[in-house]
Amino acid sequence: MADPVRFGATIRALRRGRGMTQAALATQLGISASYLNLIEHDRRGLPSPILIRLAGIFDLDLRTLSEDQHARELADLMEVFGDPLFDAHDVTAAEVRDLAASCPSAARAVLALYRGYRGAREAADTLAARLTDGDPEASGALPLPTEEVSDLIQRHGNHFPELEAGADELWRSGSLAGDDLGGGLARLLEGLGVRVRIGRAAELAGAMRRFDPATRTLWLSEALRRGSRHFQLAHQLGLLSQGPVLERLAADPRLGSDASRRLARVALASYFAAAVLMPYDRFLDAARDLRYDIELLGHRFRSSFEQVCHRLTTLRRPGAEGVPFHMVRVDVAGNISKRFSASGLRFARFSGACPRWTVFEAFTTPGLVRTQLSQMPDGAGHFWVARTVRKGAGGFRAPRSLLAIGLGCDLAHARELVYADGVDLESRPAMVPVGITCRLCDRMDCEARAFPPIQHPLTVNEDVRGVSFYAPTSPRAR
Repeated sequence: MADPVRFGATIRALRRGRGMTQAALATQLGISASYLNLIEHDRRGLPSPILIRLAGIFDLDLRTLSEDQHARELADLMEVFGDPLFDAHDVTAAEVRDLAASCPSAARAVLALYRGYRGAREAADTLAARLTDGDPEASGALPLPTEEVSDLIQRHGNHFPELEAGADELWRSGSLAGDDLGGGLARLLEGLGVRVRIGRAAELAGAMRRFDPATRTLWLSEALRRGSRHFQLAHQLGLLSQGPVLERLAADPRLGSDASRRLARVALASYFAAAVLMPYDRFLDAARDLRYDIELLGHRFRSSFEQVCHRLTTLRRPGAEGVPFHMVRVDVAGNISKRFSASGLRFARFSGACPRWTVFEAFTTPGLVRTQLSQMPDGAGHFWVARTVRKGAGGFRAPRSLLAIGLGCDLAHARELVYADGVDLESRPAMVPVGITCRLCDRMDCEARAFPPIQHPLTVNEDVRGVSFYAPTSPRAR
C-alpha cells in the first residue's frame, strides 16, 4: 500500500485558524491528542479515515491536501523567490522549502501577495504606456482570469466526468453519426430553437462563431473548415445544453471575478465540444490502436493537431486512463498560453520557460513533428513531441499567428507512442538537459542560461568567460 499523505503543518494551520486546541480536534476525530500531535509533526501519516473526517470538520476540498497540490505550491513559491526582486535577501532554496512545509498558510499568502504585486506592476506598466501615448485613462490592477481558469483545470486533472457524460448522452439522444456529424449537431441546435447560418467572413468581422440570443441565430464563418465547424456547433450546444454543469463548475470560489467565471464557462464548453467530436471510449481505443499518432487521430476524428493533443490530456477516467501527458502551447516570444500536466512536470507561472525545450525548436521547422528526450535537474526523464500550428483563417489580408504545441510524458510511457520507435530511451547522452526556468535550474554550465539560479550566488570572474556569463569559471586555463 502507498504511504499515507503527510501534511502535518497544513492540519496544524487549519486547527489554529479555527482557534481549536489539539485536544478539541482530537476528540472530533476520534483519536488521542498525542496521536494528533504526532500527525501534526509528520511523525505519523494521515490515514484515509482521518482525512475524510478532517474534510468534514473543515469543509475541505480533498484536492487541497494532495501531494500534487503541495508540489505545485512549492514550485510556484520557488519561482516567486527566483524573482530578481529578492536577490538582495539571499533567500535559499532550502528556506523556501521549509516555509512551504512548516507554514503552508503563510506560503500561500506570499503567493497571493506576489500575484497582487505582479498585477500592480503590469497595471503600472500599462498606465505608463498609455500616458506615453497620450491616453490619460488609468486602469486598476489587471486580473489574470487565464491563470485562475488554468488552475481550475489543473485541480480537476483536466477531466470533467459530468461533461463526458453529457457528450455521451448527446450521441445517444441525438442519434449522431460520424459521417454526418455536422448535420446531426445542427439538427440538435434546431431542436433548441437555434437556426444555423453560414456568414461571409467580412460580414462577421473576423468572428468564427457568433450567436445572437435575440433571434436565436448561430452564425458560422465561411472560412471555417468542416472539422472546425463541427467544433463550433458542439461548443454552442455545450453552452446551451450543459448550462447547470457549467455554472456549477464555474462557481468555484477560487475564480475571483466575473471575467474568470465567464472564461471558465467558455473553456468548459470547449472541453464538451472536444468530448463530442472525440467520444471518450472510441477516442481512447483509437489512440491505443494508433499508438497515439496525433495526425492520424486528427484525420479519423476530423480534428486539428491542437485539439487532438488537448483531448489526449483529458483521458483520465478511473479504470480507463490513457497516457498521462503534459501539454504546453507557446508563441514565438516564449509566452505560455496553455498548459496542463498529468505527468508531474511543472511549468513556469511567473517567468520565462526553458529555451531548450523542443517546443521552441519546433519554430525552426514549421509543420514538422519534432521529438526530444529531456532530463530535468532532479533526474526525471520525459519524451516530447512538438509541432507548430497556425491560427487564423480568411483571405489574403487576414492576420495569422504561428504557435507551437508540445506534448510529453514520462519516459516510462514513451514506448506506447509511435514517435518513440527507434529511439534509444536509455541513452543518457541523447537526453537534453532542460529545466523549468533559469532561476529554478541549478545547471551552471548551460549555454542557454539567461539569469543566475536562486540556488547559487552570482560570482563574476573578470578574466575568464565560460559557456555563458553565469557559468562557473576558473582563473587558470588548462
